[in-house]
Amino acid sequence: MTTPEKTDPTESTPGKSTIAFIGLGIMGGPMAAHLVRAGHDVIGHNLSRLAVDVLVERGGRAAADTADAVREADVVITMVPDSPDVEALVFGEDGILAHAKPGTLHIDCSTIRPDVARRIADAERERGIRPVDAPVSGGEPAAVEGALSIMVGGEADDVAAARPFLDVVGKTVVHVGPSGAGQTVKAANQLIVAGNIQLVAEALVFLEAHGVDAESALAVLGGGLAGSTVLDRKGATMRARTFAPGFRIDLHHKDLGIVTASAREAGVAIPLGAHVAQLVGSLRAQGHGGLDHSALLLQVEQLSGRGHADGRARS
Repeated sequence: MTTPEKTDPTESTPGKSTIAFIGLGIMGGPMAAHLVRAGHDVIGHNLSRLAVDVLVERGGRAAADTADAVREADVVITMVPDSPDVEALVFGEDGILAHAKPGTLHIDCSTIRPDVARRIADAERERGIRPVDAPVSGGEPAAVEGALSIMVGGEADDVAAARPFLDVVGKTVVHVGPSGAGQTVKAANQLIVAGNIQLVAEALVFLEAHGVDAESALAVLGGGLAGSTVLDRKGATMRARTFAPGFRIDLHHKDLGIVTASAREAGVAIPLGAHVAQLVGSLRAQGHGGLDHSALLLQVEQLSGRGHADGRARS
């Protein structure tokens, strides 16, 4: 008598899986839509019903709650704002541990604390769930383009099972280590991005103060060592003082809290990062948490006694 081989639920229907996608916001909505277009059966759930309706219009299905979404899923993808949100989805009465079938692959694309990711992974493995932490970077444009950078933590077999889905929404998908490692790399990413935005903001205000044509200046800076994705994607909107959120100050404030706490736990000094974290926190305290993180420009203008500090474009 032979023992049947353990099957991967993501391979139960060749080329097509049932995916519960929870969190259909600025990033999650486009990601779920890409998975629908790739031929998967995507069941969406979100606090705002409007986002679910948009997914249904694109060919997905609607779930009444988390339990309804995950019950029949081969894969669960979560994309929610913070650690407590993911914990509620995993440990809640209508959550993943209570209702997902054994063997389900859980890909968490949220940005949360590394220690929380590890605790969730341990709990899920005990219940037969396959955890992968896969936070993403690139903001709304990359989510829409399916070109996200994804840093992946988890066991090799689980990451391999997750890769076909991550490849649909990402351009750069890298396995960086065990559970929690993806979140650690994402924290480093947010540290670099915040510092880069702050320096672009300072450079822009500096250039304008000297009467230099900022568009021409940023074009030539972008072609040299000062060039960056931040400069390419944010330079024009920062010049125009338009800060419609692609990634909100509120969320970057949360992420820099993760960075500073994790650095303290590891005994690592991040003097520049800590300073930028304070600037982000100050901007948020002034009521600008809903603006794009490129609104750090407003803080530079305020400190320089130039322009407005209320998010309006200058005349």
